[in-house]
Amino acid sequence: MEKEKKETPNPLLQVWDTPHQTPPFSTIRPEHYVPAFTAAIEMAQKETDGIAQNPETATFANTIVALDRSGEILGRAAGIFFNLIECDATPEMQEMANTIQPLITDFYNNIYLNDKLFKRVQAVYKNELSTLNDVDRMLLQRTYDAFESNGATLPDEQKVRFRELSVELSNLTLQFGQNALAATNSWYLFVTDKRRLKGVPDTDLEIAAQKAREKEGKGYVFDLSFPSRRALLTYADDRGLRKEMYAHACCIAYGGPNDNCGVIRRILACRQEIAHLLGYENYAQYVLHNRMAQNAEEVYKLLDELAQYSVPAARREIESLNEYARTLGFSDTIQPWDYAYYAEKQKNALFNLSAEVLKPYFKLENVIDGIFALASNLYGLRFAEAPGIETYHPDVKVYEVYQGERFLSVLYLDFHPRATKRSGAWMTTFREQWVDADKREVRPLVSLVMNFTPSTPKSPSLLSFDEVTTFLHEFGHALNGMLSDVPYASLSCTNSQHDFVELPSQLNENWATEYEFLKTFARHYQTGELIPEEYIAQLKKMRQYMAGYASARQLSFGYLDMMWHTHDFSDEVDIREQEQRVFSSLASLPIYPEACMCTSFNHIFSGGYAAGYYGYKWAEMLEADAFSRFREEGVMNQEVARRYAETILSKGGSKPAMEMFVDFMGRKPRLDALLERDGLK
Repeated sequence: MEKEKKETPNPLLQVWDTPHQTPPFSTIRPEHYVPAFTAAIEMAQKETDGIAQNPETATFANTIVALDRSGEILGRAAGIFFNLIECDATPEMQEMANTIQPLITDFYNNIYLNDKLFKRVQAVYKNELSTLNDVDRMLLQRTYDAFESNGATLPDEQKVRFRELSVELSNLTLQFGQNALAATNSWYLFVTDKRRLKGVPDTDLEIAAQKAREKEGKGYVFDLSFPSRRALLTYADDRGLRKEMYAHACCIAYGGPNDNCGVIRRILACRQEIAHLLGYENYAQYVLHNRMAQNAEEVYKLLDELAQYSVPAARREIESLNEYARTLGFSDTIQPWDYAYYAEKQKNALFNLSAEVLKPYFKLENVIDGIFALASNLYGLRFAEAPGIETYHPDVKVYEVYQGERFLSVLYLDFHPRATKRSGAWMTTFREQWVDADKREVRPLVSLVMNFTPSTPKSPSLLSFDEVTTFLHEFGHALNGMLSDVPYASLSCTNSQHDFVELPSQLNENWATEYEFLKTFARHYQTGELIPEEYIAQLKKMRQYMAGYASARQLSFGYLDMMWHTHDFSDEVDIREQEQRVFSSLASLPIYPEACMCTSFNHIFSGGYAAGYYGYKWAEMLEADAFSRFREEGVMNQEVARRYAETILSKGGSKPAMEMFVDFMGRKPRLDALLERDGLK
């Protein structure tokens, strides 16, 4: 008689006997996910039902704190699954997401639309709000607002409709991201004649040849991953190749089997109806009522003020670029596929410093060391590579992070493009920081995911200066996570007001042009020569090169986002036409009639920045002002850094954002610092 097979326990539901209770990725298989979510949701539902049905008088401890600590196993499973969907997705996992996402949405609807639970939250809000300390008051306010924003105050029939819309919306945003990834992976340019690639650096040619060997054999392959398309658009002398690349990169998921136009229309319709159900004029007003900006009028006020300076500056810059191109024999008007090519040449002519000259000083491993040393000098952090901690992919590096002898965080670093990873760069967490019911501190598991230039058989990974800046940006978010010191998970790490969350990341970019930072690591990977001081001086000057164009471009995305979320659109709205209408009023380059970036605009259609993209410029205003304190008192001033960590980095969302800023600067923010830094005023 055959022995009955012993069922292997589902690792997503177990207590992990691993360093710092990190995910045991090697034991987690695709078939574990759906059963784990089903079981974890059932457990979390019992926890929240218990809170709702508690016969004792509702208190902050037995209702608000209990809610914040509930669903730990569900949060752990979601932290793994949804992060891997972004950075190491398989078709099988993407298919599972279509099952799992509705389960998650339905579970949260069951919480927020639970009358008994909301009555307990209301009672605590009424009775205890004024008696609590600042952090507890913030948790109570956030909890109450979350219930209100998710339909708790609606009549029963409208709650049914809210539930339907929220489930549909979560599925649509998931589909949007899947379509964008599939469309990105579906196209590449195969070049067999190397003469057509004149101007493209050898390192990029090596990467393209490696891709060709994997796909076609001999030749060169350029795809829509950022390093690949940048190589052609910035360096290829062949204008036809540049145009072909741009023509595909500018309209990812527009038309074809992965078309996102219909998905966008339904996303907008769902958002509009949700806002109207909850009594808001539009989705932007719904989103903004608890942000720093507070309303659409304040957002437009910032965008308009910046546009007054940025758009004229951008048009002057492009006029100058056209004049420069004519000196090189170019007789046409610069088109979008010409911009990066001629801007790189003009920048080299003005500053005698090309991106390719800088790259040898930015070997990836050296940049890692430099950024770690910066965090050590400013915040007393120590990074120890941790080979005993499992990763989800062989490319990922993992570190234990300490402050003195205190363990702070695990840090995962995932640097290079692959077909299973979406484009862009981002910081996320597999687990956030909090203090449990037994007063034990739970430290975060922080992950940085990027798409940097990979190594080749002939050379190591050499980063462009822009990639170094991106690394610093994402590391600023990581600092916000690793230094978090908050009792509640929903207020920890990067859970601040959404238009404040980019302050730590954008402020951290400032060190990219500081000699005190660069001299610690920026050595030529072959000769060991330290980056020349004159290069750094030029980098500082280059910061204002095309600053108007860069600002106007970001503003155009902010205006586009606000346009979609301050108007009601019909089911037949032409996505491309609306986009180009917004862009045309701000454009300094001719608009390519076939372009449509909305269909791959993950930030606002699948990434949580809906009616919030302005936050990049808002936070830029804040960080430029905040960094002025470092400039005045020393960019390596440990006392200023300590104060910054104490008032902002460690606080997460435990205080109102404006209060945190004032705690650090002693006053409210001013726009002048940003305008002056970028040479716009």
